[in-house]
Order: sequence, then C-alpha cells, then structure tokens
Amino acid sequence: MGLLEFNKLPINTLVGADWKTFNAITQGREIDAAYKGKYRLTKAVCRLLSTLAPLQNGRFEKQLASQSLEHDPVFILGHWRSGTTFVHNVFSCDKHFGYNTTYQTVFPHLMMWGQPFFKKNMSWLMPDKRPTDNMELAVDLPQEEEFALANMMPYTYYNFWFLPKYQQEYADKYLLFDDITEEELKVFEEVFLKLIKISLWNTHGTQFLSKNPPHTGRVKELVKMFPNAKFIYLMRNPYTVFESTRSFFTNTIQPLKLQDISNEELESNILSIYAKLYHKYEVDKSFIPAGNLIEVKFEDFEADAMGMTEQIYRDLSIPGFTEAHAAIEKYVGGKKGYKKNKYKYDDRTVQLVQDNWSFALEQWKYDI
Repeated sequence: MGLLEFNKLPINTLVGADWKTFNAITQGREIDAAYKGKYRLTKAVCRLLSTLAPLQNGRFEKQLASQSLEHDPVFILGHWRSGTTFVHNVFSCDKHFGYNTTYQTVFPHLMMWGQPFFKKNMSWLMPDKRPTDNMELAVDLPQEEEFALANMMPYTYYNFWFLPKYQQEYADKYLLFDDITEEELKVFEEVFLKLIKISLWNTHGTQFLSKNPPHTGRVKELVKMFPNAKFIYLMRNPYTVFESTRSFFTNTIQPLKLQDISNEELESNILSIYAKLYHKYEVDKSFIPAGNLIEVKFEDFEADAMGMTEQIYRDLSIPGFTEAHAAIEKYVGGKKGYKKNKYKYDDRTVQLVQDNWSFALEQWKYDI
C-alpha cells in the first residue's frame, strides 16, 4: 500500500515534465483557484527535477540516438476501457517485447540517470491499485505511453487531464491529428521515437509493445513512421465502455486537473470523442498493409486468452509465442477469479449509447 492515496495527491504527473514542456502546456491557460496550490507545488518540483534532464539527454545522444529499431512496433489499439490493459499485460510476458513502464510515464527524463533512486521513492509513495478497477499498479509494470509523451512535449491529448476545459481542442489536434501543424507533427515523431528507444533500452526488449488508446486516432501517421508495424484493435460492448469510461475519467481526473469540469460536460465529451475516434480509425485502417491488422472482440479474448493470443501471434506473424507460452500461461492463470467491476445499465445509459453510438452497436453486433 502506497503512502499516498490516488485522489489526494498534492501534485500531478506534470512534475516529471521538462521545464520547456511544462511551460508550453500551462502558458496562457487559466488555473482555477482551488488548484493553484497544487499547480505551484507541481511547478516547483518540476523546475527542480528538470535541471537533471540534460544528464539523460547527453547519455541518450551518446548511447541510443543513432541506433535504428530492429523491428517495427506492435500497437494495441482501442477506446479506453476496451480491455487494452489486460491484453498489454498478457503480451508483455513475452520478453522479446519492450514497453513503457509506469515509472517512465511520470519521469521519462529520469530513465538513464537517477532511475534507481527516484523509482524507489515513487514505489514507496504511489498507490498499489488503480482507483477505478483494482488493477495492480507498480513502477515496473507496462503502462500506456501517452502520460510519458505529455511530459516530453506539449502536443498530446493527455493535456486534457490537467486542463479539461480544452478537451475537445486537444482531441482534434493531438488525438486525431486533424488540426496539428507540420512542425508539431515532426516533434511528435522525434519524441515518440526517442521514447521507444529508451523503453527498449530500459526493459531489454527488441520490439516495442505499445498500448495507448490515443494511438487509435493516429493510425495513418503510425504507418508512415513504421511501415511494417502490427496492429491489434480491440472492440468491447459500447454499453460497458461508456459506463466504465465515465467512471474511469471521472475518478482519474480528480488528482490531475488544474481546472474544474462538470460531470455533465465530461460525459458529453466522452460521447463525442468516442464517435470521432471510431470514425477516424475506420477511415485510417485502410493504410495498414494486409496481414498487419487483427480486430478482436475483448469478450472473446477474455474468454480464451491463451487461444486468442496464439491466434494473434500467428495471424500477425509475430515471432516468439512458443518461447513465451509458459510465462503467458502463468500470468493468465493467475488472473482467474479476478473480480471486475460489474455495470448495470440504467435506462438513461442505454438511451445515451443508442442515440450516440448506434454505429458501433450495429457494426460489431452488440446489445445489452
């Protein structure tokens, strides 16, 4: 059990940003009165820690910058709460994969210098469970990389966690890349590649395994960067996704936000952005070369994780299943009996999903 409770954190994850990124994200944005203390403390810690970033930059340039990737990544896609975390954890049992860790999401500039010290303190302080679904949290566990990217550059969707009044703006620019500039896109490419190289160095992998829901809206760009990347797209019952996303976002945003947003506005944003993400993926998946995409219902994966994992390896021509079989089987077996949140769909929820996400219900043939 960590010393701090998730919903009572005195700072937010921007403590791990470099100084330039912190200022670019917050400059010109209003900070609501209730969060000025958290903002000031986060800013002070960030300013102190960011003085160490050049130490890593020097080591990166000397050791990793000129290295090329041995393999293009494997991307696990899907809207939030579509089962991406479970699938990520299953595949990360294969040691040929490298990934972004929970520690790296918060302190991406303290990976190649100072990691043992800072990781030990983070482990001591952080909660050991996610607040919304009781999934295990630990510094070395695989984690989605968007939080790390948010601490490395200002051009990410996850700025909305800190500044939720601008969620729709961040979605259009940095989730869907609709309004992103060429200069911003170039920075994204450079920073993301840097993150991948550091992640592989850190976890001793040879192929990057990405689980990052925002990448679902960036497929065209990802194929441009990595022409032979593999994609696993997860679908899940939209009624469950809505209830779970609303709960997850409502709870997760509390210790991170520097502005207030009403539950009603957050709910409206979820409904709108789900639709935008769905349609963007449906258009952009045509850019993925034949044989490099598999679409899976999470309910099917959950029912037969070993069988579905083997099928995904085979269909995407990913090497290493035989070698990883025992480790994957041990992890999957250890999760039997895990108690998930159960959702009851009230009449209002049913109506909202049917009114706003009927396209997904019909295409994927889901019902209550």
